[in-house]
This record gives sequence, C-alpha cells and structure tokens, in this order.
Amino acid sequence: MAEETARKHKVMGICAGMHNGNGEIALKAALARLQEKGADVELVNLFDYNILPCTGCEGCTMQMGAIAQDPTKEYKGCVLKDKDDVDRLVAEMHTCNGVLIAVPSYDLQPSSLYTRFAQRFLAYELSFLLSIGVVKENPHTVAGLIAVGGSKHDWQTLTLESLQATMFTMSLTVVDRYMITRSARPGSVLTFPDQMERVVKMADNVWQAMETPVEERTWLGDPDDGVCPNCHSSLVYPGDPHWDGVEFPWECAVCGAGGDLVTDENGKPRLKIAENGLIRDRNDDKARAEHLNEIIKTRIEFMQKRDSIQDEYKRYCKMEFPTV
Repeated sequence: MAEETARKHKVMGICAGMHNGNGEIALKAALARLQEKGADVELVNLFDYNILPCTGCEGCTMQMGAIAQDPTKEYKGCVLKDKDDVDRLVAEMHTCNGVLIAVPSYDLQPSSLYTRFAQRFLAYELSFLLSIGVVKENPHTVAGLIAVGGSKHDWQTLTLESLQATMFTMSLTVVDRYMITRSARPGSVLTFPDQMERVVKMADNVWQAMETPVEERTWLGDPDDGVCPNCHSSLVYPGDPHWDGVEFPWECAVCGAGGDLVTDENGKPRLKIAENGLIRDRNDDKARAEHLNEIIKTRIEFMQKRDSIQDEYKRYCKMEFPTV
C-alpha cells in the first residue's frame, strides 16, 4: 500500500535560502512528514543550480500568439532553455502532485534568487503546454508556501503575496501558506516549536489536498488569513479599468478578484467578491488566458503604430551616457 501511495503522490520542496537555514529546515520537516505518509519526496535548493534571468525577449509569448493563430506551428520554448537548469527543474515540477516552497524575506519581499527562477515560468505555462501536447498529463499540483524572516509581518508584508503571484503560470493551487517569524540565524526556527508544528501541519494539509478529488479541493490553511476570500492575500487596492473596460471598486492585488471592501462581524476588513468578481481570477486558466489576449492585442496595436516612431526610436537607441 505504501508503495502504491508513493507512486501516486510526488512532492517537490523548493528552497531559495541558504543550506541548513531556517527555510531548508522547515522544508525538511514538512517533507519528512509527507515521506512518512508514503509520498515520494525531493528537495531542491536553488543555490545549487544555474538560473539565468529572463531577458525580456518576449520570444515565448510571441510563439504562443503565433500558435494560437496557427496550431501547426512548433513551440520551441524559452530561448535560454539549453543554457541553464530552469528547463529541467520546471519539467520535473510538472511531474509533481505537490510543491512546498520556502523563501527568505529580504526587504519585505521574497529573495531575488526565487524571483529570478519564477520569472522564467511564463515560457513554461502549464495550461498552454497541456493545450499543445508538450505536457501530456495535468498533475493538478497543490502548493504550500512558507515565508521566513527575522522580523514579524511588518517586515514581510509582500513575501507571501509575491510568492503566491508566481503560482498562476504553473497552475499551482495554493492550499496553505505560513509565515515563519523572528527566525534570522540558521536554526532559529527550532527555538519556536509552535512554528515547526505549523510547518508539519502544512504538510498534512498538502497531503489531504492530494488525497482529495481535484474538483473538491479547497483552502486548508487559516480560514481568517488575509483579506481576500479567494486566495487569502492581505493586499487589496482601489480598482482601475482593465484593458477591455472591466472595472471593480476594489481588487485583490494577487488573484485579481474584484468587489467591495467591507467590514465583517469581527470588525476585520474583507473583500466581498462581486457576482462577476472572478472573471479575472488568475487562478483560473481560462480567465488568465484573457491576459494573453491582452498581450496579443497590445502587440498588434504597436505594430500598427511602429512606423510612426522609428526615427525617434533610433535616436534613443544611439544615445550613450557614461556608465560605471
């Protein structure tokens, strides 16, 4: 039975912190719990891999747009795929049923090592790769997210939200998230047994989600976490008109849910999602595809105007200034 379960559930732990640091320790505790339950687990520390930054060439989205118009075209992927380790890391991720990610907080945000990795995800968007047959089977991967910082929430305010914002292109469903606090030095988290217990609880939640039919999966973390009831982000902002005119009074900065900001019975602010407030839900592959339409339309509009700015563009291209 254990062998059958191990083949069924495969979990990758991804750490963007130092070896033997608090993030890696937290991941090891969670992975050990999942291994006890019968999962096949693996641990990736991004410090051990060559990860080049996205060049911003737009080669991936241009290919996606071309294939949308002509499905017979071949998708060649990221221009960097044979130059570093991202291709094989993402290919491995696409075989996993669960992912646990631990990142340290630097200046309120996730470490640049993690964001460098995640900002390459667009070329590997799972829903697109499934639609063209590059990936044969949807693993319906669930995720647990861990932020690690030496301070409290006030110095980690963008970490979990930024981490969540990297989940969409991989179609990763976040079922739990947790912020480790007051843990700066390697091993500090071990002085907070409650935090270690919470990480193990996250492993239990990831296991429960993997054991649950895809259509019945739901949030398993703290029900009062965050302001957005859709993704549990703490970040909402006054809405602006979208490229096609869609607009909400308030929107979640992470998932894009739209609605009104209200106060619940306990006096806590909450986003009350409008009846159509999930039409831009970035967790939904179909809703997120609208962004690709936006990219294509924006590119077409530029091509129509490109000739009018060529002289000015060349003038700026020729400008040179002293550098360091």
